[in-house]
Amino acid sequence: MSGPTWGLSEDLDRQIVQAACDDDIVCSTAVGMSDLSDEILLCILRHVPVCDLLLNVVNVCHKLHVLCHDKTLLTNVSLSEEYQADDQLARSVLRHLRNHVQSLSLNGCYWLSSSTMEQLTRCRGVTHLDVTGCRLSSLRLSRLLSSLSSLTSLAFDVTPSFNSAQLSSEAVDALSRLSELRQTLLTPSYGVVPCCAQLRKLMLQFDIPDVTREGVGVSCQLMVGQSSVPHYQQLEEFTARLAPGEVNQTLLLLYLAVFSVNVPKRLRVFLVSIPGPNPAHWPAAPALAQSLSQRGDLVALQLPRSWLDPLSLKRALEGNSPNHLSFSRCPTLWPQAFQSLLGGGVRDAAQLTSLNLSGINHVPYAECRSVDDQLVAATMSQLADGCSNIKHLNLMHRHYHHESSASLDGKNHLCAGLAKLRHLRSLTLPACAVSDGTNAHISPHSTPHSTPHSTPHSTPPSPLFQGLKKVPRVGLQNYKPDSESSQSGSTTSGLALLFAGCPSLQTFELIGPGFASALPRLEPCTRASVEPRGMCAWARGVGDAHLAALEALPQLRRLTLAGLPGVLRGTGLVQLARHCRDIRVLSLAHLGSLKTMNYTAALLDTLKQCTQLQELRLEQPYLNANAAFFEALSCCSRLQRLCLISRSGTFDPVAAETFMERCRHVIMCHMFTGGTLLACRTLQKVLLDRFSAERSALSVVVYPLQHEDLPSVIRDIPLTLLDRVTLFQSHVAQPPHLSPL
Repeated sequence: MSGPTWGLSEDLDRQIVQAACDDDIVCSTAVGMSDLSDEILLCILRHVPVCDLLLNVVNVCHKLHVLCHDKTLLTNVSLSEEYQADDQLARSVLRHLRNHVQSLSLNGCYWLSSSTMEQLTRCRGVTHLDVTGCRLSSLRLSRLLSSLSSLTSLAFDVTPSFNSAQLSSEAVDALSRLSELRQTLLTPSYGVVPCCAQLRKLMLQFDIPDVTREGVGVSCQLMVGQSSVPHYQQLEEFTARLAPGEVNQTLLLLYLAVFSVNVPKRLRVFLVSIPGPNPAHWPAAPALAQSLSQRGDLVALQLPRSWLDPLSLKRALEGNSPNHLSFSRCPTLWPQAFQSLLGGGVRDAAQLTSLNLSGINHVPYAECRSVDDQLVAATMSQLADGCSNIKHLNLMHRHYHHESSASLDGKNHLCAGLAKLRHLRSLTLPACAVSDGTNAHISPHSTPHSTPHSTPHSTPPSPLFQGLKKVPRVGLQNYKPDSESSQSGSTTSGLALLFAGCPSLQTFELIGPGFASALPRLEPCTRASVEPRGMCAWARGVGDAHLAALEALPQLRRLTLAGLPGVLRGTGLVQLARHCRDIRVLSLAHLGSLKTMNYTAALLDTLKQCTQLQELRLEQPYLNANAAFFEALSCCSRLQRLCLISRSGTFDPVAAETFMERCRHVIMCHMFTGGTLLACRTLQKVLLDRFSAERSALSVVVYPLQHEDLPSVIRDIPLTLLDRVTLFQSHVAQPPHLSPL
């Protein structure tokens, strides 16, 4: 039996024994797992990875052997993160599943060979299949479709080598029966959409570069005029997410061309996410809005800011009860959105569970700074009252400046309004939203010239006082772990209110207004729109005490902290790690000064506490990945994915190799540093040569961050790792229909 499975068994036995002992009578015999009923054991086995289930647990005893083949465990199976499953193991599992499985996901299994994918043809009872990111040629896809006569849902990649002419007539017949399709487009193509006449759900991801590796521009002209244009008569859900680039936008408009003639009457989900400041105009958007208001069954809506005006949005929402709404980077639509949600335009606002109000200006910061990104505490409090069932809320790149520093009860603080959302599970906030404003007023840098957000109450200190005042030493911090000072308590009262009302938060992201990742995929237009770092005095006041306040979230699983210059020694990280023992995903970027790494000691102590950590993304300009760093990181024995980004950083190759040897679950090691190309390539080759044989899914990329070929290197990273870890992006309140099938 594998380590995780054996640990689960021991823990359950321990709990059962404790529960079985009466207050007055101590049982003389322990209760084991074999004494539990079949129903309880099945509930336990549902949490065991399928590879462990079929190859290890099944051999423990006769009772578990029978239960491991129960159809309730083998009907819906996912191998997406079974990184230890090499080709031989995957084939063995598929042989066990072929007579049972109905829904099978191999999403992101980029390491499995084409011959292993051939085994899928024997799983003839499959109705839902996800092979996104897998090696699948057009001919193999044709054979697969021909074998799966019951297939109703398919997800796959449309690669440059894809050729729809190679699909057999049996495969085309199978496609005609599909009701759900998800395509990841890596080349301009309609894929198999023209063959799918019965589609109810269409999910598209556009990830086509504007220029090929050879420097040749990519064009969609070959698609114009094709007779196999998609038709969506039965379509109910349409979802599209685009990577930056003009080709992706052009291709999207080709997919949507039919909407200009006839909007599907049953459409109830329409989610389109386009990055950049100038999304291509789509003239059919007003007709779409009108159509969505007719049936009253709208479930989810997201549109680029140039596609809808406030009046069209009002029509689209009127009489509906949506579950998911996203107005990301649409400041002109926010007032109408609030009016519809709070003023009766929406039939039942309590149905809303996911709301994205993240914002960023669509003009360079130096040209104009809009006040539309200001959050109003009273409005958000009303929103929490009317939409009380929100589980996912994204307020990234917004501003909130609390002015009631004289009143310490915090009842009019933004966080007090958000605390009403008792069902909240994931939340993204701008850094200034958690500040009580006290630090912003007393900061020696908070003059009217230091920030455009200064208020009339912010009186600059006397010039004489400034001349005599001793400047604080950079790197010193009054806050210490476990301190109970009244000062730290008052500056974090907003967070205390928030966490007291939302103790079940599992995902929390706190992102400063001046943060921009160093990786090149962040489009230059968005980078130009980000305000200069440190311009918001309220955000500068967020420091270690605020990080320590996160200890009030015992169920925290995913944590992102980015662009927080007020973090000095990082002592708050240590304290939250001591109490939040189950953090699985941790992303830290641009904490404290960017000219030095002043929280190294606290970072090492934090990593030693994160024993459950599976994913770490660390971005800091002067990160020193030395022996001490990798020694601390080795305490994260369950770590699977690691990404380090440091423009002027260094690394110890011997320590990195030792770390990889100790942490045997690591299958992703991406390091973009300031090292030389020779040193980076040498370490990459050493790690691949030594560990690839035992880790089939291993992805190692070590490359200088400033090298001109970095975009091409990033393009070779499996998309499932690129989007999830390597590239910085918020995952809160994103369209739920973009998740794997």
